[in-house]
Amino acid sequence: MDATAGGQEAQYTLAAATYGAALERVARGYEADPELRRDLLQDIHVALWRSFAIFDAACSLRTWVYRVAHNTGATHVLKRKRVNAAALTSLDELAAQPDTDNQEQTTGNRHALARLLGLIQTLRPPDRQVMLLYLEGLDAAGIGEVTGLSAGAIASRIHRIKSILAQRFQQGGQA
Repeated sequence: MDATAGGQEAQYTLAAATYGAALERVARGYEADPELRRDLLQDIHVALWRSFAIFDAACSLRTWVYRVAHNTGATHVLKRKRVNAAALTSLDELAAQPDTDNQEQTTGNRHALARLLGLIQTLRPPDRQVMLLYLEGLDAAGIGEVTGLSAGAIASRIHRIKSILAQRFQQGGQA
């Protein structure tokens, strides 16, 4: 498709229809607050629409959509960090922190998923991006296309994140 306004609109419409649910999950992964999440999702859609003015199909539509969504999400986190001075942690810091939330021992999968997303939301944006893309079902090569990292670096990072998250769940009594 061309980069004209009509082509841009058609590309956006196709992308939003195809990846709308994934975009909502990306927004949920970057923002816990429902009001701010709606704003972030709107920002993602605006950024996606604008991005099709320069989309040259050098990568797949899927890769482009995830790249735009995750870049927008990472920018959102960095802006919120400046505003709130929220404490984001590295993987090493997350691994070293004791898990203080033991109230979830009797909850089901829904609460475990919410807890997992909460843990993921404490990660720095590059680690969060990798994990969210992994949870969306992208392989290391696909994640590498979005992030610019090598497939080997992605595989190592995913392994570390999974180990740390498993450790945090064990500390809290979760499986």
